[in-house]
Amino acid sequence: MAKAEKQRTSSSLPSQVMRAVDAASDKKANHLVVLDLRQASGFTDFFVLCSGTNSRQIRAIADGIMEALAAQGVKPAHIEGYDRSEWVLLDYFDFVVHVFAPDTRLFYGLERLWGNAEHITFDSP
Repeated sequence: MAKAEKQRTSSSLPSQVMRAVDAASDKKANHLVVLDLRQASGFTDFFVLCSGTNSRQIRAIADGIMEALAAQGVKPAHIEGYDRSEWVLLDYFDFVVHVFAPDTRLFYGLERLWGNAEHITFDSP
């Protein structure tokens, strides 16, 4: 099954997902992708995937996303990996944010694992 890759506007995704995307982009996240899992998953609707170049940037991306969503009164239900900063996971129930180190992202290959999901790509700054 071929995966769909599209450029989307902010009106195509829920506002909180777009706020996370915008916050990651503001922190210069690389390879920003949203996977639409509504047809493929029972536990969340979207994955927001991005990469940082080092542990300091990975934490800055995660912090930026948490701050942007906290301004709307939304806090993650669960956070994992923040201390090691090779893969930070922010669980917001309806969507999950994954901020990866490049090698960790390649190793786990979530885009490949969820290949049947629609892939929505965003240009890097």
